[in-house]
Amino acid sequence: MNVKKIPFTSGVAATLLSIVSGTLVSCTNVAPNSDTGSNTNTTNTKNVTDTSTQTNKSDLNIKLRSVGVTLGDLSNPFFVVMAKGAEKEAKKIGGNDVRVTVVSSGYDLNQQFNQIENFVAANTDIIILNAADSKGIRPAVDQARKAGKIVIAVDTGVDAEVDATVTTNNVQAGEISCQYIADRLKGKGNVVIVNGPPVASVIQRVDGCLKVLAKYPDIKLLSKDQNAEGSRDGGLRVMSDVLVTFPKIDAVFAINDPSGVGVDLAASQAKRKEFFIVGVDGAPEAIQAIASNDSLYAATATQNPSGMTEKAVQVGNNILHGKKPASPNILIPAKLITKENVSTSKGW
Repeated sequence: MNVKKIPFTSGVAATLLSIVSGTLVSCTNVAPNSDTGSNTNTTNTKNVTDTSTQTNKSDLNIKLRSVGVTLGDLSNPFFVVMAKGAEKEAKKIGGNDVRVTVVSSGYDLNQQFNQIENFVAANTDIIILNAADSKGIRPAVDQARKAGKIVIAVDTGVDAEVDATVTTNNVQAGEISCQYIADRLKGKGNVVIVNGPPVASVIQRVDGCLKVLAKYPDIKLLSKDQNAEGSRDGGLRVMSDVLVTFPKIDAVFAINDPSGVGVDLAASQAKRKEFFIVGVDGAPEAIQAIASNDSLYAATATQNPSGMTEKAVQVGNNILHGKKPASPNILIPAKLITKENVSTSKGW
């Protein structure tokens, strides 16, 4: 099935930003066989680290002409912000003539295959990939790179050789979220993890959380494997079942804010108020919930969706001109927003 490529214009951006409900996961990307240690370049979103690779004189005449972006789901405001970041940076680098095409995979692997094939057929300079399936997307990535295309993974890792990966430090996001839980519970209580799609960013967040909770033998993990699909509806569904199963819960870690908001809604419907919720993203609705006295939302490890795609375009353009990044794995730090600092936090 071919997917029609629609240029992402400011008009489209305005329409997309009007969508209120966030339904799918926002993720982070670390390339395969990498870790978060000394070989990883943790950076801000403004400056791309150049490399020792020399720029050929012929590369100086190359101009960025087109960028293709395939994202998880554009009904999620997180991905809308990512799309706007890619368009903004591409226009900044190449001017208004740069063609920026943004499509939504809906976390459908076959759909994303077709989208990448279309980008290759259109001779797109840079392909920015937010994978629908970290392992399953590999053949499409391999084909694109065989065709000479630059592929930059964003927000979630892929089990394929890409030119670079730009993500939030998802392990860190899970660690700081669950350290907050452990500290608030004083090392003792019943905890639920509301899980998500099997992509690298989600796996890393859960791994970071589990690493922290393992230090506290008096914290009991009631549930950790239920997939809420990174959506509000999924969070509502999963947590409604969890609430029926477990009469006493002290804290919930949701792998993203849309599912965390669904958890909050499930608690409200069940008239349960004994626990608090920590998510990941820094989504506007989560920030509002944290600031509210009526919500169970206590904290969120915020990401920078626009910064990730801006960085991806910068790195891709540098590679186009013969300059590879010093490290192909670029991590953007997460920070925790709580009720104590929410008044000074901008989110995204």
